[in-house]
Amino acid sequence: MIIDIILLIIGFVILIKGADIFVSGASGLASNFKMPKMLIGLTIVAFGTSAPEFAVSVSSLLANNGDMVLGNVIGSNILNVLLILGVASLVHPLTVKDNTVKKELPITILFSTLFAVLLTDHLFDKSLVNSFTRSDGIVLILFFLIFIYYLVSMMKKKKDKQENEEKITLLKSFIFTTLGILAIIFGSDFVVDSSSNIAVSLGVTQRMISLTIIALGTSLPELVTSVVATKKGEYDIAIGNVVGSNIFNIGVVIGIPVAIIGSISNININAVDLIMMMGAAVLLFMFSFKDYRISKKEGAIFLLLFILYYTYVIFG
Repeated sequence: MIIDIILLIIGFVILIKGADIFVSGASGLASNFKMPKMLIGLTIVAFGTSAPEFAVSVSSLLANNGDMVLGNVIGSNILNVLLILGVASLVHPLTVKDNTVKKELPITILFSTLFAVLLTDHLFDKSLVNSFTRSDGIVLILFFLIFIYYLVSMMKKKKDKQENEEKITLLKSFIFTTLGILAIIFGSDFVVDSSSNIAVSLGVTQRMISLTIIALGTSLPELVTSVVATKKGEYDIAIGNVVGSNIFNIGVVIGIPVAIIGSISNININAVDLIMMMGAAVLLFMFSFKDYRISKKEGAIFLLLFILYYTYVIFG
């Protein structure tokens, strides 16, 4: 266990430094290509920080462990809003753009609701057993492609106003972004593997591992990236990272592996987990819609809900 603890610490160091480099690179790409930074947060940053979840999903499905795939995605989406935006908004209140409130956040609610409906076959037909099939995965992928189409349209219409700020070169931006992604992925691997080994050594159940250790470990890139982006004043990247990651988690992390590898049968879904996942997305929309910002008070509410939910997961 001592070796696992050492690897855990090393993983955190790599992760934090990688996120710092990655945010700088992503911001540089936005400036050099004159692209909206929200678009960078919704695509490059979101995809890079969702890579650990995708890796966990593929390996779990190949090992015929579907519950870990679902627990990872559901847990990560809850953590992304309640923990990550909660912590980030305590660092500094987050300004939310009009386009995000009116378009991206409703899309997030749509994806969360669709995912929950596809997982609860028994709710609509008592004779059915809850399962997540290849066709369900394909449905999620198709909805995700619509989201990509929306992003491409937004990229063509919107441009960031260029201010007199110091830019890093295009080559350095690409190098920073690439190195940052690699560090984030490897750092997350260290953290997830060592945390899982520690949890198993302590006799923690499989459900708790997927909803807590694995979900938290794979959400660390989003946490560190959003906090670093907030400290640098890149609020669009901080929020876009979370919104994009939640959509990527459902459309790509769960949709693509299931569509290719195979279905997940006999799902043991806890209704509280699904309600919390959808509720977090709705609450984020409500806070943002009120005054186009997430205040420190609202961030504290996110963190309180996070504590209450995980108290239930661990002791309930």
